[in-house]
Amino acid sequence: MASPVPANDGAKRAADASVPVQRSHERADETRDAAEINPFAPPDEREAAALRRPRSLFGEILDWMLAPLLLLWPMSIAVTYLVAKTIANGPFDRGLETDAYVLARQIHPINGVATLTLPDAARDFLSGDNVDKVFYQVLGTRGELVAGVADMPLPPEDDRPQPGLVAFRDATLHGNDIRIAYTTVEMSGANGQAPLVQVAETLDKRSALANDIIKGVILPQFVILPLAIVLVWFGLSRGLAPLTALQDNLRARRPDDLSPLEASSAPPEIEPLVTSFNELLTRLAQNIDLQKRFIADAAHQMKTPLAGLHMQAELALREDASPEVRRSLEQIATGADQAARLVTQLLALARAENRMSGQIFTHVEVVQLARLAVRDWVRAALVKQMDLGYEGPTEPVYVDGNPVMLREMLSNIIDNAIRYTPTGGRITVRLSAQREVDRAGGQVHIEVEDTGPGIALAERPKVVERFYRILGREGDGSGLGLAIVREIAAMHGGTLTLDDHVYQTAPRLTGTLVRVSLPISPSTPELP
Repeated sequence: MASPVPANDGAKRAADASVPVQRSHERADETRDAAEINPFAPPDEREAAALRRPRSLFGEILDWMLAPLLLLWPMSIAVTYLVAKTIANGPFDRGLETDAYVLARQIHPINGVATLTLPDAARDFLSGDNVDKVFYQVLGTRGELVAGVADMPLPPEDDRPQPGLVAFRDATLHGNDIRIAYTTVEMSGANGQAPLVQVAETLDKRSALANDIIKGVILPQFVILPLAIVLVWFGLSRGLAPLTALQDNLRARRPDDLSPLEASSAPPEIEPLVTSFNELLTRLAQNIDLQKRFIADAAHQMKTPLAGLHMQAELALREDASPEVRRSLEQIATGADQAARLVTQLLALARAENRMSGQIFTHVEVVQLARLAVRDWVRAALVKQMDLGYEGPTEPVYVDGNPVMLREMLSNIIDNAIRYTPTGGRITVRLSAQREVDRAGGQVHIEVEDTGPGIALAERPKVVERFYRILGREGDGSGLGLAIVREIAAMHGGTLTLDDHVYQTAPRLTGTLVRVSLPISPSTPELP
């Protein structure tokens, strides 16, 4: 039977469970605060996937310029419509006011009763059956209908204007919206209230005039608005042109060009950015100089004692010694050679990986360079009784690169082939040029094929990594050769390919084909 859990233990576990949640929220808050304080700070690798990439400066400015424009456009249409209605009401109200004055002057008292005397033409115009839909109404002193439309809405008793003054109001008559101008008539000797005169008309003409005004104002905006958007786009492009020019300038620079940018030619808004970038370039150049001095000092300080150790071991081997001592001296000499080779490869890898280390590219003739590299390794091949050969074109082929680094690259490939090919094997260095149709460019392929054990397909992505060696493979390599080759090829804009070299013997074996493809220099004149 399970033992009961004390209540205080349950509370403690619940509190412990809540601690990671609280800490995760605190980390999220700290990350958000840090991003707001310094948006250019490098994000944590765990949070990098969750951070949203900021929008482009061009799109941000374009949104802030066009969004208010598109929002204000409907508002301007509404304001224009209201102003157009006000403008349209002006002349029609003045016409109604005139009609009300004229109609009021035609009211005369006869025996104390208000009477309207109008010519026939005026009666026809104010009959209410005309096309313009004009209505009138005249009420006597006792509120009786003297003339006009009987069911026209009446104003409030306290809202009737003084005689000689005309007031306006909006109302509805027979289902139509109308505008009414009304006034009162002063009549001497009459009992009761002052006669009321009302003249009204429908709003059709006013709406038609307002619509005409709206069309005259809005229709040109349908042309002006797209034109404004195009002008804003063009203006932003012109305004951000210095940033584009700065980007093109940086992309066109060589990796070894650390000269400062011209800050005085930049606009005042980005001049501080250019100045800060120049300061960064200055610090980077200083760091590179320090690294170059360190590499040179390390090469001198490490290779010199190793060479002395090897020489002392060789001298000691010339003296009479016991087999055990001789074996130890031989191991010391071999270890010194391997250590010196490892130091040389580490320094070469450091120079190759640091692509901004001031490497000066010139026109390099790779045919002669390949022949010299093969000649350097003939003695090592003869020691292992190998057939080391060269095949290549007779005409020169030029690439843009560093001759020392390119020779180091080819030496590492040949060294690997000699180390891992069994005694009596065959190694061929082949160079072929694949030119474009106009002979202004193309690629040169440097291939080294051997009759060694080959590299399995699954191992090929790994052998180009530093210090990786295939398990069970004989040889005293350091695992840096192909890593150096890959870095130097990438530094020169080339590619490294590992493939099989199939050759027929008894039995059938598979060797290794290492191919480095480099772009041919387009600025060098080619021989026919």
